[in-house]
Amino acid sequence: MKSPLAEHIRKFIALNEAEEKILLSRVNLLSLKKKEVILKEGQICNDNYFVAKGCLRLFFMNDKGIEQTTQFAIENWWMSDNMSFIDQRPSTFYIQAVERSEIFSLNKKAQEQLFKELPQLEKYFRIIFQKAYATAQFRIKYLYNLSKEDNYRFFASSYPEFVQRIPQYMLASYLNLTPEYLSEIRKKHS
Repeated sequence: MKSPLAEHIRKFIALNEAEEKILLSRVNLLSLKKKEVILKEGQICNDNYFVAKGCLRLFFMNDKGIEQTTQFAIENWWMSDNMSFIDQRPSTFYIQAVERSEIFSLNKKAQEQLFKELPQLEKYFRIIFQKAYATAQFRIKYLYNLSKEDNYRFFASSYPEFVQRIPQYMLASYLNLTPEYLSEIRKKHS
């Protein structure tokens, strides 16, 4: 059976069968239940997570005790609390499965070992993180530049798969809207 992780990596770098075996020996496949939390605030994030199937979200609790979603990851996307992962300091985020999910977990030590054994993986991760950073820059621009309604319309047209899969309260949190206001916007545009 083909590994979705190896297939994704091959879109960016060369990876032969022997190298794929090395890669897959260093990752763990996890099955997550809907709403299962794999990282809690205060824990150190020791893993990068690749979504083979399903959806994850990254969120924090604001000072009013309300969940604020900052990121989603669907199939072929990576997720981690990068600051906690890199600096090995306590996380300020939670990572949770939005739906039943199958993910590959790559531990920090295993990742460093892989970089030594398969140096081309550093290029892969550089490309992935550059794309993620560019996407984050655009997201910030749209949050500042677009009205809340225009931000929703842009998101819905750019990522229609999310609008169908993500519960409304999570989508509202991600777009910095109330669920009620998001409902009004959706009615207006349906």
